[in-house]
Amino acid sequence: MNPIIRSLLCGCLLLLLLVLPAAASPILVSESFTPNPPLISGGQQQIVATFAIPSGTTFPKNHEIQMQTDLTNAQWNIQVILDGNNAARQSASGSAAFINGEILSYSVNHDVRFTVTITGKVPPSQSGIVTVVQLVEIDNAGSIVPESEIDIVQPVAEVPAPVTAGTAFPTQTPPLVTTSPPAQSPGFSSVVCLAGAILALCFLLWRRRF
Repeated sequence: MNPIIRSLLCGCLLLLLLVLPAAASPILVSESFTPNPPLISGGQQQIVATFAIPSGTTFPKNHEIQMQTDLTNAQWNIQVILDGNNAARQSASGSAAFINGEILSYSVNHDVRFTVTITGKVPPSQSGIVTVVQLVEIDNAGSIVPESEIDIVQPVAEVPAPVTAGTAFPTQTPPLVTTSPPAQSPGFSSVVCLAGAILALCFLLWRRRF
């Protein structure tokens, strides 16, 4: 190959590398939770996470962001922020949400961020850990871009077992207290009565003689 042509080709390649902006996956900037961790199994939870496109890079138009959560009945609100001002906005529901690369692709001289707000219910977790947000970048072939995954996980507090009331026993009827009648004086026996009658008869006979 002619040395002049070779030099021109090398120069063109170098110029393309300098002109074309570098592409990079988003990075996590901040996260906040309401209520604060640890998460409560079965409780309502909200997370607000902010991601940014690294300075000096741009997000490819033909790529997309895929996000997933373990929260059930999840509601997503996504706000793109361009140079500190609100730009595109979108919402979703369910366990997954997507952001099209078109709304994230700006030249390298812009500050591009997006805030993701997720509200949902914390599921029971056997491992004690819930993935609140998992973010990956997907290329135009449907593959995950290497080293693009971001996981936000939180522990789930153990819920104490409810205190059960003791076994209720049936109310017992108090025992009936019987009061004995006062003791009565014993009556005259038949022998005493007979003796009295004999004495009275003798007394009458004795009076008749006199």
